[in-house]
Amino acid sequence: MSDFHCVEGWSVLGCKWEGISIKYMLERIKPRESATSVTFECMDGYTTSLSIKDILEEGVLLAYKLDGEYLEAGIGAPLRLVVPSKYAYKSAMWITKIVFTSTKEIGYWERRGYSDTADVWRNDRYRS
Repeated sequence: MSDFHCVEGWSVLGCKWEGISIKYMLERIKPRESATSVTFECMDGYTTSLSIKDILEEGVLLAYKLDGEYLEAGIGAPLRLVVPSKYAYKSAMWITKIVFTSTKEIGYWERRGYSDTADVWRNDRYRS
């Protein structure tokens, strides 16, 4: 269960996501020690990236269900990232590729002025 926050100021509270924990996945994949970040690439060309530290936070997962139903295309099917402590532009939809990198890549919205940290609790929406 987690809340879902949009950078535009609205939220959906109490979302019940089901999927694969990123932490569980990383325990099995074991990226190279040089990897400090991860970039998520999507079917529509969208990208975003997070630090390894960020994706190891509680509740971060690759979701395939929301509130007991398989995701529909409009909300990210077949697989979307869920990062509860970040604004929704970090919760990429339609994931096709996950790339571990030694340098942080800048994603679609971050190149257009949005904050790379996207921290909901600090209201960090836009670059200063």
